[in-house]
Amino acid sequence: MTIDDLADRLKGYLPPEEVQAVRRAYYYAEQAHFDQRRSSGEPYVTHPLMVAHILANIHMDYESLIAALLHDVIEDTRVTKEAVAQQFGESVASLVDGVTKLTQIPFSSKAEAQAENFRKMVMAMALDIRVIIVKLADRLHNMRTLGALRRDKKVRIARETLEIYAPIAHRLGINTFRLELEELSFQAIYPMRAERIRRAIASTRGHRKEVVKKIQQVIQQRLEDEGIVGRVIGREKHLWSIYSKMRERKKSFKEIMDVYGFRIITDNVDNTYRALGVVHNLYKPVEDRFKDYIAIPKANGYQSLHTSLIGMNGIPIEVQIRTRDMEEMANKGIASHWLYKAGKTDKPIGGVNQDRTRQWVKGLLEMQRHAGNSLEFIEHVKDDLFPDEIYIFTPKGEIMTLPVGATPVDFAYFVHTDIGNACVACRVDRRLAPLSQALRSGQTVEIITAPGARPNLAWLNFITTARARSAVHHFLKNQQVSESVTLGKRLLERALVHFDAALEDVQEHTMHKVLQDLGYQQQQDLLEAIGLGTQMAYVIARKLLGLVETETQAVASRHTLAIRGTEGMVTTYARCCYPLPGDPIIGHISSGRGIVIHREQCPNLNEVRQDPEKCTPVHWAEDIDRYFPVALRVELANQKGNIAQLATIATELDANLEQINTDEKDAHLSIINLIVSVQNRIHLAQLMKKIRKLTQVHRIVRR
Repeated sequence: MTIDDLADRLKGYLPPEEVQAVRRAYYYAEQAHFDQRRSSGEPYVTHPLMVAHILANIHMDYESLIAALLHDVIEDTRVTKEAVAQQFGESVASLVDGVTKLTQIPFSSKAEAQAENFRKMVMAMALDIRVIIVKLADRLHNMRTLGALRRDKKVRIARETLEIYAPIAHRLGINTFRLELEELSFQAIYPMRAERIRRAIASTRGHRKEVVKKIQQVIQQRLEDEGIVGRVIGREKHLWSIYSKMRERKKSFKEIMDVYGFRIITDNVDNTYRALGVVHNLYKPVEDRFKDYIAIPKANGYQSLHTSLIGMNGIPIEVQIRTRDMEEMANKGIASHWLYKAGKTDKPIGGVNQDRTRQWVKGLLEMQRHAGNSLEFIEHVKDDLFPDEIYIFTPKGEIMTLPVGATPVDFAYFVHTDIGNACVACRVDRRLAPLSQALRSGQTVEIITAPGARPNLAWLNFITTARARSAVHHFLKNQQVSESVTLGKRLLERALVHFDAALEDVQEHTMHKVLQDLGYQQQQDLLEAIGLGTQMAYVIARKLLGLVETETQAVASRHTLAIRGTEGMVTTYARCCYPLPGDPIIGHISSGRGIVIHREQCPNLNEVRQDPEKCTPVHWAEDIDRYFPVALRVELANQKGNIAQLATIATELDANLEQINTDEKDAHLSIINLIVSVQNRIHLAQLMKKIRKLTQVHRIVRR
């Protein structure tokens, strides 16, 4: 392929001045890459030229083609973004910069570099979606020319393509790109499996060809008899599709190949539904295997009717019915009909598909803001791609597309992050329902919010969408930071009291020096570290007061830290001894977890009990109003209704039975281990006293 071949192809849909601009970009790229060669030994400029050819095949605009020709000049040559902007305009320069990798920044791993480059590209996509279309064409040509690379590099690039770029092509509806990216990735990662499936297909092709031709003729004839304008074609199965189905559905090659696929292309929407009636009259439809993606398009804008039938001699048939425009959309997705306003190249004339894509990119940006780092972000993106979909109605009748398994919490975050954060309950089809309930297509969901409500850590056990998971993680992370700072301040103030000092007495220059020595930017960072247990309050107090490290004598503590039970995530209660208000307690400073509260006599603290850097004196505050778990062991005679009686007593005394485990001691006695939530030691004593009165109870002890 040469620049002349490309220009001839472009003349079919671009005006002469735009074709000339593309030519000029080619010569600019040729000069910039003059002395560079690809791994295969070819001149480097052949790569950007082929990327432009790929984009020309889907009729992309001239700016995208220029960006394709120049997409490596900023990264691999001395040409700057400013130079590209001066020659070809800001829009082209932004496209080129969006595709350019971050090569000047050192990364600790290849995975981090890939993730950070993808993150940068998402930011550019938000301004111009053409960035990702150019990048997909670039990746497609790289996949076509993997042969010259080492095996390990081939596999790494192919895996990234299969996990990220092929799903993105699917998400944008560019089916032609997706299928080829999947096929090439499969062949690079599993060459022997791909070859074996290819041979198996070749060996069955003769018989299949006959069956396909026969069914095709029957359907075509019936359409003509009914006066429906339509074309019937047999659908080829792709290697990756066959392999994926064999693996996921645990089916043999023969079972997968026994299903015959056909596509009917009609001239208008009315005829798609008429054609559906024809095939349903011709062959018996399979119950629950009909999908109407015309009335309710997929998230990527894909529209078609899907139905499964039992054909002649019991042969399973899958049929897709769509219009010519829908076929174009299915193959080219957002790249189809890429039109621009005259003289304005910043915004495409939007169809529904462009709007959906902008919504998706907006969701990616939200995830990007919430992610702690680029690796976390790319994991959320992977979760977000390629979902099976359900369709949920809002109370106003609007349709929302969510992945299969989504819950009302996922729905709430899909509507808006603030609604998700404030969600407390929901109605599904006008009835109150659990927030953890998996939704089904066609249900109407209403979210109930409350001021001051906040996400629950338990939501992470059932939410399925990357957007919801990312938002909950972000909220909880910020909440933990806030709580850590508060706790850290209390711990440091208490440590300073050891030396008859207070935090407000510490000089600003002293604080600045300590922060500098420890590598913190500001006081809040240090307090957070103390709250999380990664820095010891006692040690920091000594540094702030300029005490020498060898000093071992400290003024006896006159103040201990009050525990109220509302400290949040940075104060936890040990599951080895289950402390309750009323118990003498001690705080163990655990790195990364904050303070863990133990009973004073807990044997697990024997080794660190006297270490002021690892343990801190604490006491229960007087105004505690919450429940705490406690473990009980009950030995009682074997008889029916034991557990029911224990549950009844707990309910009567306003205690909450959280967990029950039963073990048989011998033929006559059982041991029941309980986890019960109570308010304090007095509440526990009342509960144990009432249980002890049961005639079958031999012994009850607190574990």
